[in-house]
Amino acid sequence: MTGNAIEIEGLTKTYAAQGNQPPKHALKGVDLTIPAGSIFGLLGPNGAGKSTLINILAGLVRKTSGKVRIWGFDQDVNPRQSRASIGVMPQELNLDPFFTPRAALEVQAGLYGVPKSQRATDRILKAIGLEDKAEAYARSLSGGMRRRLLLGKALVHRPQILVLDEPTAGVDIELRQMLWQNVRRLNEEGTTIILTTHYLEEAEEMCDEIAIINHGEVIARDTTSALIGRMDAKTLLIHPQDALPALPPFPAGVEASHRRDGALALTYRRREISAGTLIEILRNAGVVIRDIATEEPDLEDVFVALTSNKSEAA
Repeated sequence: MTGNAIEIEGLTKTYAAQGNQPPKHALKGVDLTIPAGSIFGLLGPNGAGKSTLINILAGLVRKTSGKVRIWGFDQDVNPRQSRASIGVMPQELNLDPFFTPRAALEVQAGLYGVPKSQRATDRILKAIGLEDKAEAYARSLSGGMRRRLLLGKALVHRPQILVLDEPTAGVDIELRQMLWQNVRRLNEEGTTIILTTHYLEEAEEMCDEIAIINHGEVIARDTTSALIGRMDAKTLLIHPQDALPALPPFPAGVEASHRRDGALALTYRRREISAGTLIEILRNAGVVIRDIATEEPDLEDVFVALTSNKSEAA
């Protein structure tokens, strides 16, 4: 499929008032498109509305208003087709402890109406590294193995879209690497991946595009590189030949500090001053520069800046 895997227009979700608590507006008119074939990050602080959005896509929560199209199917007009187009790996380890991995995959496939002749249970077990645990009860599996099984359950009906909700929370490095290998392989085969994660370096490495949601609204949506490019601040690391007795005066807006390794860190805004100007100031002050390096902003800087600004505005 070309175009968009998911199209969301004016999506709202309001939970009814409980006791003395007023109604909760979990989603406030969300507009979002997710390109087919991409690895798309959905980020936001706790309580931002990510889980509500995912549960609406999965058909587990009813929206209050708005339009949702999944793989071209309108969720209101074609609920079964839209639900069959998406698989969700939840954050919670919700497994029946008395089912084996093989039985869990077979039951899940049956729930989706996959005929026995078309089931790929053995292939999935091999892909998620549980081939040798196929007949072990789920209660005997380690936490990492259970998380792999959740991935397998999300794949039994061969969905075009796979949602990974905090897939690597609390898992070891080996499992994380195995999971991302599988995700990249699925994406190369054409599966659209939607990822929520608190590990921002993970989103920065994996995602083609990212949307940041806060207080039920999408506050940013762009390619990963463009989002990072929004941060204008940059740090110039100067390693002087000799220790600096005193710092020369810098223009307003330049923050100067010393690092433990003896480097001078100059943080500045690229639109206001250039690195060349700062270097010239140092040279005019008699500073002999041994080495120069730069530090660019990362996704964590963007995330903190956007969500903190939104919180202050609210």
